[in-house]
Amino acid sequence: MALVVNFGIKHIFPLTKYCIRPLFIYSSCKYGTKVSTTSSDGFNNLTDWETLNKKKKISKAMKAYLERAREHDEFMKKQEFEYTIGKRHLANMMGEDPENFTQKDVDRAIEYLFPSGIYDPAARPLMKPPEEIFPARKAAEFDEAGRPHHFLFYTGKPNFFKLLYDTVENIQQSISFHDKVIRKKATPDPNESLNLGSSAWLTKEQLEQVIVEKITDLEYDNFKVVMERLISLPHAYRHKEFIDKYRKPLVSQKFALEIPKPSYDDQGRAFVTTYECLRKKARGDVTIRSPGTGKICINGKDITYFEDVQPREQVMFPLLFTNMQDRVDVECNIEGGGPSGQAGAIRWGIAWGLRSFVDKDMLEKMQVAGLLTRDHRRRERKKPGQPGARKKPTWKRR
Repeated sequence: MALVVNFGIKHIFPLTKYCIRPLFIYSSCKYGTKVSTTSSDGFNNLTDWETLNKKKKISKAMKAYLERAREHDEFMKKQEFEYTIGKRHLANMMGEDPENFTQKDVDRAIEYLFPSGIYDPAARPLMKPPEEIFPARKAAEFDEAGRPHHFLFYTGKPNFFKLLYDTVENIQQSISFHDKVIRKKATPDPNESLNLGSSAWLTKEQLEQVIVEKITDLEYDNFKVVMERLISLPHAYRHKEFIDKYRKPLVSQKFALEIPKPSYDDQGRAFVTTYECLRKKARGDVTIRSPGTGKICINGKDITYFEDVQPREQVMFPLLFTNMQDRVDVECNIEGGGPSGQAGAIRWGIAWGLRSFVDKDMLEKMQVAGLLTRDHRRRERKKPGQPGARKKPTWKRR
């Protein structure tokens, strides 16, 4: 006598008078195979269904992604190899140790080997690691079956819209917190405020690198509108960590690290000398002494060394901006160029020397005002076949 029970798979239980011994026979039309396992004691055991599901079908999207990822990895390996070889050749040219040749040494060597008047960064020679030049690739946004991981996948720009979604959530949380403060009639702490004066929003290109997606100008404007809405709320300081991810500092900390310490003369006054003050064809050096009375000496003369008002204003601007016009003395030696070039060189030298006598806040303001940025502009050369640098011959019909 036999009893047959159907559970989707054929389970045949032979029932005898003396014992019940199960016999499992698996027949699956889905996988097209018959699988059975037998234990050491001679009894058949259940088959592990994970072994049946090993060969899953991979979607076309996943196949395309894997192919692109493989090509990208091969391309990056090739670029990394070429960069390593080029860096070793450059180190040998400079007489340096290739094993200890850093990226800073590479930049300095290129600047030495390729002196040029080209000041557009896109036109200068460049040698950077491949990961800094080529954009990063996105990871797979879907599984092997083609199901997307991100709930905003079908928007086409999930990372960008997730950023807007998180910003709106922070806005709602800040508004809710403000309502609670009003209901409790609590007095806000004046020290808890959001100070963003020394930073600015990421540019469109920088934001695209962060989210690894291309966005339009309208979408970038929408991003700034939403973020400005967030920082305008009274309790936006509670979301400072989120806001700082999408802002860049206006002041580089390298100025704080490179500030020279003043020396002292026989009279005990601190002084700092700035060499290589350059502007157009003018060359000179500037010495600032503190404390002083505001005396300015240019090639043995006072500020009347410049006959026009505009060069005098250029020289006085760093002193007036930092309120140091009556607290330091300035000595300048300048040669070459005209009044505009000499005034620009002295202005940069004074600003560069004043770093040793002002505090950090004033240093940031000077950087924002452009006082610490050297002006590399030069007169553009005349082109052959043309009357001037840009001027073309007069067109005549006949």
